[in-house]
Amino acid sequence: MGQRFYIETLGCPKNQVDSEKIVGTLLADGLTPTDDPSKADVVVVNTCAFIEDARKESIDTLLALDDQRKRSSRLVVTGCMAERYGDELAEALPEADQVAGFGVPIQLGRKPISVTGDIPTFDLLNLPRPKSSAPWAYIKIAEGCDRNCGFCAIPSFRGPQRSRDVSSILNEVEEVDVREVVLVAQDLASYGKDRPEELGAGSIVQLVRDVSSMVDWVRLLYLYPSDLSDELIDAILSTGVPYFDLSLQHVSKEHLRRMRRWGDKDRFLERIQRIRSLAPDATFRSNFIVGYPGETEEDHDQLLDFVREAELDWCGFFTFSPEEGTHALSLPNHVDEALMNERISELREIQDNITAERRDALLDTTITVLVDEPGIARSFREAPEIDGVVQVPESLEVGRFHTVHVEQVFGPDLIAVPVEN
Repeated sequence: MGQRFYIETLGCPKNQVDSEKIVGTLLADGLTPTDDPSKADVVVVNTCAFIEDARKESIDTLLALDDQRKRSSRLVVTGCMAERYGDELAEALPEADQVAGFGVPIQLGRKPISVTGDIPTFDLLNLPRPKSSAPWAYIKIAEGCDRNCGFCAIPSFRGPQRSRDVSSILNEVEEVDVREVVLVAQDLASYGKDRPEELGAGSIVQLVRDVSSMVDWVRLLYLYPSDLSDELIDAILSTGVPYFDLSLQHVSKEHLRRMRRWGDKDRFLERIQRIRSLAPDATFRSNFIVGYPGETEEDHDQLLDFVREAELDWCGFFTFSPEEGTHALSLPNHVDEALMNERISELREIQDNITAERRDALLDTTITVLVDEPGIARSFREAPEIDGVVQVPESLEVGRFHTVHVEQVFGPDLIAVPVEN
């Protein structure tokens, strides 16, 4: 039997796409996948470096896999931590046989190798990938980011935005062969702005239309509110998946400027209200940072009011994480950790009740779902791996759309039965 590989992916959906590209290269090299790290000849950890908790999880995962793997195997660290910290990480983690940054091939031999040196590289963004094992797939349409948000270090190691050719994206949609495509990028709605002469202004709108003509569902994750134009809203609604994942981070205008972000509470509410006027059943998700330096009680109260007024379906709240090399570290008035935890608890309590009410409203309704795996399905309201799910009988065929009736609500999940023809 040839060599086998195991890969553990941490962090965001964009990392998952990178992992699938790595899987494609390992399969092309003749390796076969295994779900058991103790049987793998190559163990890969695709790390996340966004915040301190993510880095700790990455290190803990690597050390745990080092304990599980066979001694003759090769342990490889790749992803954001490998790119951001390079040889520093290799020196701190002697357990790793290789630290491979973006586009650095995974070495299959036993000789230790670090991220530096004369190593051939490849374009990870445009590598082919295997057919998806699920009826949905993430498609990364660009790499990097041109924004300068005060809390984010991603541009320092992911680089400036680099949009893919439309043809390469559509070819990948064909390769993965799914019913639902989830478009992702660090700055999704800015797709094409780095290549205006080739891709044209507003190219994200045309891309959404092109992909929508190829699959049943198209979903967009991580939309900056400043780029949520009327044209883009219309394009999203025309896909039949009225799901809006808005990267808001806060709502106080003064505080957003400290974050080097656009917008304010009134502008955000106006966009949400406009979308709901066009599609009353539209679903909304967002994330917010609590305790960014300078956040006052007034700023926090504005966020509380917004959460109550907006009634978003899904929300994530995160306490501020100081990141090396970011603007936030130069700011005064850092918020005490105890106060951050108090504020985030208050927000989560309000949002939990709103999410529960939004889910309760679906009780005794009929909805269309896509079955992801036996017993687990989703409607357009649930993004894969992020939101709740719809529990259905295991007899419903995977990879198919079904009409179901919601009989129970169980936390964020719905429990439904098929509607008889």
